[in-house]
Amino acid sequence: MTNILGSYSSLHPRSVQLYQQALQMFPSGVTHDVRFLPPFPLYIERAQGCRKWDVDGNEIVDYVMGHGALMLGHSHPLLVQAVNSQIAKGTHYGACHELELTWANWVQRLMPSAEKVRFTNSGTEATLMAIRLARAYTGRDKILKFDYHFHGWHDNVMGARYAESDVPRVSGVPMGTLENQVTIPQNDVALVERTLAENRDIAAVIIEPSGGSWGTLPLVEGFLAQLGEATERHGVLLIFDEVVTGFRLSPGGAQELYGVQPDLTCLAKILAGGLPGGAVATKRDIFALMEFTLDMEWNLCRRVFHPGTFNANPLSAAAGTAMLSHIADGRPQAHADAMTQRLVPAMNKALEGRGIPGCVYGLSSMFHIVLGEDCPRPRDGVEWPWDAANGASPPRTKLDIALALKRGCLNNGVDLMGFSGGLVSAVHQPADIDFTVEAFDRTLGQMQEEGIL
Repeated sequence: MTNILGSYSSLHPRSVQLYQQALQMFPSGVTHDVRFLPPFPLYIERAQGCRKWDVDGNEIVDYVMGHGALMLGHSHPLLVQAVNSQIAKGTHYGACHELELTWANWVQRLMPSAEKVRFTNSGTEATLMAIRLARAYTGRDKILKFDYHFHGWHDNVMGARYAESDVPRVSGVPMGTLENQVTIPQNDVALVERTLAENRDIAAVIIEPSGGSWGTLPLVEGFLAQLGEATERHGVLLIFDEVVTGFRLSPGGAQELYGVQPDLTCLAKILAGGLPGGAVATKRDIFALMEFTLDMEWNLCRRVFHPGTFNANPLSAAAGTAMLSHIADGRPQAHADAMTQRLVPAMNKALEGRGIPGCVYGLSSMFHIVLGEDCPRPRDGVEWPWDAANGASPPRTKLDIALALKRGCLNNGVDLMGFSGGLVSAVHQPADIDFTVEAFDRTLGQMQEEGIL
C-alpha cells in the first residue's frame, strides 16, 4: 500500500517539476514562509469559490482562503466585476481619486474606533505605522507584546510566532531594536499591570484580539476589557492587530464583537478584497501627527512620514469597496461561522471515533487542529474550554504529525492553512464541510495505518 508521502508525490508530478525550477530562483523555493512544505509545495492553476485546482488537475477544498483575505472565496463575481471595471480605467494614477474616499468611508462605518484612516500596502506595514505613531504620540520607545502573537515581519515585532524565551534573538534584527520590545505571556492582567508600572518607557501594547496566532492560543474571557482599562490607567496606547479578525469576527471586527475600542487598529486581508492592501484606523488626535504643518522653511521634521507607491491604489480600493459593502450586514460572516460550527464538532467526533488524542477548536470562522496530544475539546460550539486545562496553553502538534496531516489532507482533496487549521469563507457550503470531514477522517485512518498516530 502506498503511504501518505508516496501518494503525495505520485498525485502531483507537475508540482515537483515546478518546485525544482523554483529552487533555482527563490530561497527554499518559496515566496512566503507558510507555503514551504517538504518535499515540495503544491502549485495552483486556478480557483473558484471555495475550491482550487492544482497544475495536475486535482480539485481541492480550500481553507487557506488567500491567507485569510478571501471572505467571499476565490473569484467572487462581485469582486471580479469591480476589478475588471477599474482596471480598464487605470491601476495607478499617482494621484488622489474618489474611490479611496468610498473605501475609507466603509472602514469608518464598520470599525467602531475608526475616526480617521490611512491606507498601506499590507498588514505588516499597518503594524509598522501604528507602532511609529504610538511612539511619536507618547514620546516613549518600547512596545509591549505577547508571546505567540504575530504582527508582521518588520524589526519592531520580530516576525516569529514564538515566545520571546524561545527566540531571544532574531537573525538580522539588531539587539538595540530588540531591547525596545517587551514580551510577556497573555491572559495575565496582573502581569500587564506590573510591567507597565515598572517600565514607564512603554508607548503601546499590541495584541491579536483573537489570541495568539489568529486564535491558536485563545484569550480568556474579559482579558481585552481588562487590558483596555490597564493601558488607559498607565497612559499607554492600545493597538489591536485586526489584520485577520477585522471584518471577520463581525462587520466591525473583534472590537465590535467584544465591545472594546483600541486607540489604534491595524487592518489588511479582507479589507482589500483579496488584493494587496492594509490600513491603520485611529483617533483624530493621533493622526494629527501625520498632518502637514508647513512653515516658511518647509520644516517637516515634526511629522510622522508615510509614503508608499501603492497606498490606496485604485484597483485595491475597488476590490476593497466591493468586499466591505457586501459584508457590511454581517450575513456572510454568520454563514461562515455556521459552517465552522458544523465542521469543528464533526472533526472532533472523527477523533473520538478513532480514539486519537487531540482536539479541534476555533473562534468565529477560524479553526485549529491539535493531534497526538491530550487536548480538551469544545463542550458546546467551537471555542476551546480554557477552564478544562486550568488556563494552560494548548498543546502543539509535533512536526512529523503536522506534516503528515497536511500532506494527507491534500491527497484527500483538502488544503489546510499551514499545517493544522484553516479559515472558512462565506461560500463554503454544507456539502463542502461534509467532504472535508470525510477527508479528515480518511487521513486520520491512513496516519494510524502508518503508525504516525
